[in-house]
Amino acid sequence: MAVIEVSNLKKSYGDLDVLKQITFDVNKNDVVAVIGPSGSGKSTMLRSLAHLEEINGGSICIAGDYLVENGIYPKPQKIKQITSKMGMVFQHFNLFPHLTVKENLEIAPKLVKKEPAAVLHKRSIELLEKIGLADRAAAYPSKLSGGQKQRVAIARALMMNPEILLFDEPTSALDPELTGEVLQVMKDLAEEQMTMIVVTHEMGFAKEVANRVMFMDNGEIVESGHPDEFFTNPQFDRTKAFLKRNLK
Repeated sequence: MAVIEVSNLKKSYGDLDVLKQITFDVNKNDVVAVIGPSGSGKSTMLRSLAHLEEINGGSICIAGDYLVENGIYPKPQKIKQITSKMGMVFQHFNLFPHLTVKENLEIAPKLVKKEPAAVLHKRSIELLEKIGLADRAAAYPSKLSGGQKQRVAIARALMMNPEILLFDEPTSALDPELTGEVLQVMKDLAEEQMTMIVVTHEMGFAKEVANRVMFMDNGEIVESGHPDEFFTNPQFDRTKAFLKRNLK
């Protein structure tokens, strides 16, 4: 069953077409890796799903509700309700520096969902244990490594109990030795059947963890398929050239 349906998505800045007729579906429990060169529209596409970018045309349906239909958005309250089904993890963590790790996790559900402190405490501790950082609950972000910050950012997204997680280059700001710990958390989530769309340059992750790979270039989805087929038998010259440059 499709939990995300995107059709004919268009986005432009002035005369520059950033997204050109993007169409794809994501089924429940899918892990979709989105790869492609810088400037191909990957992050813009992902951000449009979370309504961090407004599109110029096309439709986005999330779990049966239209976030935008033929370029027309519903009322803000409806948008908020639909986007609450998704959590997003950014390249640069975006943690609040003046809050502890535990407070970073609890602030959104406290303000948005008005959940009781005892419920938040239980869930935040469980999630910190899950990502291996229960001992850092009282630490401030400045005392964490990049990998730890990104793991906290993932836990923070999970605090809202999303149906879908969106990742925008979650490891690109990390040193190589810290990338593995973040990818491991994401692999664990995939094994727990969390629906995920991951914009990434990590070809290993796309090969091992994703059940679908989408290659974007110049604002278009050039090719999409199961990793086994996609990496061994790409169909298009643009895909072949990209993989030749990026597969070690």
